[in-house]
Amino acid sequence: MKDLRERKGTERLTVHRDGAPIYEIVLSEDFDALIQEARALQASRQRLCIVTDSTVAGLYLKELKERLAPCFAAVVPFVFPAGEANKNLDTVKRLYETLIENRFDRGDLLMALGGGVVGDLCGFAAATYLRGVSFIQVPTTLLSQVDSSIGGKTGVDFDAYKNMVGAFHMPKLVYINTGALGTLPDREFAAGMGEVLKHGLIKDKAYYEWLLEHAPAIRAKEPSILRQMAAESCLIKRAVVEADPMEQGERKLLNFGHTLGHAIEKLKDFELLHGECVALGSLAAMHISALRGYVMPEETERFRGVLALFGLPDRVSGLSKEDVIRATKNDKKMKSGVIQFILLKETGQAFVDQTVTDEEMAEGIDAVFAQGGTL
Repeated sequence: MKDLRERKGTERLTVHRDGAPIYEIVLSEDFDALIQEARALQASRQRLCIVTDSTVAGLYLKELKERLAPCFAAVVPFVFPAGEANKNLDTVKRLYETLIENRFDRGDLLMALGGGVVGDLCGFAAATYLRGVSFIQVPTTLLSQVDSSIGGKTGVDFDAYKNMVGAFHMPKLVYINTGALGTLPDREFAAGMGEVLKHGLIKDKAYYEWLLEHAPAIRAKEPSILRQMAAESCLIKRAVVEADPMEQGERKLLNFGHTLGHAIEKLKDFELLHGECVALGSLAAMHISALRGYVMPEETERFRGVLALFGLPDRVSGLSKEDVIRATKNDKKMKSGVIQFILLKETGQAFVDQTVTDEEMAEGIDAVFAQGGTL
């Protein structure tokens, strides 16, 4: 694959900003090379705080704390209860307190070990503690490996408003152990596919078709296929981030499915996983694209079947259209009172549209209505 380099059992690619390299994405099937990567950061003089949640801590914290201890002056764990409900300023406050109590300074390092919630929260704390300290992303879920760990977007929820408080803060390293995907529950894995499919839909039709062709191997979590899939998605995410690091233009395309998805996620009180909501929002956005004549209606129905193929929902119940549309007005992607909606010109080619009406959104929402007329 273009720009993917092999070294000592790992594959790696470099993320640039303004033409200069800023960090490496390293793909492996275990944590072995993480030790060498930590040493390469000249970390021996630093303290390390491993930020993780209660689920991931039981799987990997003890192992990584023991293996990384020789690389750092001290290794301090910070564990918070798993779940989106804890991605808030109260948890960040407790993390600040841990860092202060252990005398972390600007030369020290944080490590986000876990999924998107852990990565977002740890990154935000790193961006704001002492006006900015370095951090490493070690994503353990599919969603975080292919999407949220890359690009430096960090943040926490505020009063149920998704990622309303945040900062751009690039990691020093993203270390992706695709072997960790073997421990994911099927529902968590499927939720990650919501973001994977998004990458193909907005940027690469050939990749989208590859995903459908290899669906049985992906669902069986075949190691070589998972590593190839993660690498391809990382290449797409990297290209978009390099072109628009501060989300002023092209990077907004990564929000395909997120406008209505975030509204559903909020109104369902995070009962649904983020990737599941992105899948529903993507189906609704594709339906609006079909209404405008950009994609064929058959493509929308095909995508509904694709969601089922990967174990993702295509229907949701218990909400009203009016509430969903109202919730979109509070989305952080609003600009001057106008929703910036991502639509498809065709599979593999997305664009930003600021003219989507409430009526069009209502029809898009209809596409994910459960039987009985409620969303």
